[in-house]
Amino acid sequence: MSQEIAVVGSPEFTTGFRLAGVRRFENVPDEEKEEALDDAVERVLADEEVGIIVMYDADLSYLSRDVRGAVETSIEPTVVTLGGGQSSGLRDQIKRAIGIDLMSDNE
Repeated sequence: MSQEIAVVGSPEFTTGFRLAGVRRFENVPDEEKEEALDDAVERVLADEEVGIIVMYDADLSYLSRDVRGAVETSIEPTVVTLGGGQSSGLRDQIKRAIGIDLMSDNE
């Protein structure tokens, strides 16, 4: 079972996670995102030690169609996006990863 958390994004995005103890990260400076983000995400998706990938939500728009499809359908590792005001995104990602919805619609 994969245990490691990886963070992909700008150095500013990854720094907080690194300070919190995340050891696996891919820094992609903002000026290089269009060229380098696909490669960084593919490297992390292929790493068998990684169980969770954290990305900034807005960075998904820089991914090619194929890589974005892989990110959106990946179960292991599970890709969690933060930011961007996507209210149901994390809930949907958890439901996809474990197969059930832990929260009722009445909440």
